[in-house]
Amino acid sequence: MIETSSAPGSKPSPSHPGSAEPRGYSFLRSRSTDLLYHVSPTVTAVMVDAGFYLSMARRIFGRQHPDEAARKLHQVALNHLNDENGRRIARLYRIFVYDAPPAAWKGHTPIGKKPIDLGESAVAMWRSTFHETLRGLRKVALRLGEIPTSQVRWQLKPWILKDLINGRKRWEQLTDDDFRLDIRQKGVDMRLGLDIASLAYQRNVNQIILISGDADFVPAAKLARRSGIDFVLDPMWATIRPDLFEHIDGLRSVCPRPKANPARPRNGEEAP
Repeated sequence: MIETSSAPGSKPSPSHPGSAEPRGYSFLRSRSTDLLYHVSPTVTAVMVDAGFYLSMARRIFGRQHPDEAARKLHQVALNHLNDENGRRIARLYRIFVYDAPPAAWKGHTPIGKKPIDLGESAVAMWRSTFHETLRGLRKVALRLGEIPTSQVRWQLKPWILKDLINGRKRWEQLTDDDFRLDIRQKGVDMRLGLDIASLAYQRNVNQIILISGDADFVPAAKLARRSGIDFVLDPMWATIRPDLFEHIDGLRSVCPRPKANPARPRNGEEAP
């Protein structure tokens, strides 16, 4: 159950994320507000940072089949169109999902020199099925960045490097398990920011729901608010930074609380 605030449009303190309703409508609707809703409906675009969402979804819903994960994401997005009683109070413009395709990198492990093809891995197949299911869902636009294979590098895991520095481990003792691939997606945040700017300038919507916990989107949020758009953040109960909290109009999480503190995937390649 989502707690409502004392007044429409108010925000909770950063220590209590997800307890305020978005500005622009009230859960205590009178006859006059019902009339206003029909005359000037809320048109909502839902934007989902898939890397963040999947990390949180694993903690909230457990391991899921990619088809199930895609449909659950779709349902969470649609839940933002409803009030606390499940009554539809906004009209959907589109659900935008931002992610990167699986890395198609081929190489060898740093110590054992065993061949690796990430494109054929279980993680890659999971992500590909997840994307294909999203493409077939109603009102979903999938925005894919890229993972440059030329920038994929092996790096020591942080705790292994610390052991080496402190003398608890010697270089000759290193194995393949002490390394991880540094895989970084490119262009995802840029696409999200450009879509927010496009929606703001073209006046396609009057409300944006962003499912993310990344403060990198603050400039885009500020632009949307200056254009008169109601900007609501759903961090899925994660704690957000004060600078992000300052530049939103509402904070609302519509999913169950996670059992553990969330952590964003390091490279966006981890499957739930």
